[in-house]
Amino acid sequence: MSETYVIVAIIKGEAGEFNNNLRKDVFNDLGLKSSKLPAHFTIKAPFKHEGSIELLEKTLENFCSHEKKSPLIIDEYDHFDDRVVYMKLNMSKEGKEVHDRLIDELERIPYINFDKKDGKNKVFHVTVSSKNVRRKFTELWDYVQLRPCYFESYFDNICIYKWSNHTWELYKEYKLK
Repeated sequence: MSETYVIVAIIKGEAGEFNNNLRKDVFNDLGLKSSKLPAHFTIKAPFKHEGSIELLEKTLENFCSHEKKSPLIIDEYDHFDDRVVYMKLNMSKEGKEVHDRLIDELERIPYINFDKKDGKNKVFHVTVSSKNVRRKFTELWDYVQLRPCYFESYFDNICIYKWSNHTWELYKEYKLK
């Protein structure tokens, strides 16, 4: 039986708390849902695999043993058409280089394939809402504009989550040096 996984970097600290709380408020006040994952940016969108992911685990463990954490800035909001509203994530030059080396490593794994949404040239972002946004896009956009958003944070982890019991469960976290 195949399992579904996703690879993300969790946004921790003040920025992560802000996003997690904002998503709860958006749901409570506007009825719009978001991801079941904590605040994050996606490294590899959900993928299915049957069998062991040991190669992925070893690849991430090795990668994190010699790569360093790097700064990022979350500043203001943006959107993908009227489908997704997100917090803009400005990756540092060092962070982008680490990210791109990570993509190079992951591309060597036969069961991982990237597209333009989750490869090297992705738009780095932390989603606020992405489920049925069209019907309330203007209301949502106006809502988030009332909550200024500027945070300095780090790309300091890589996490594998596994879809289980109708939610994403942390499978393994790797910390960058």
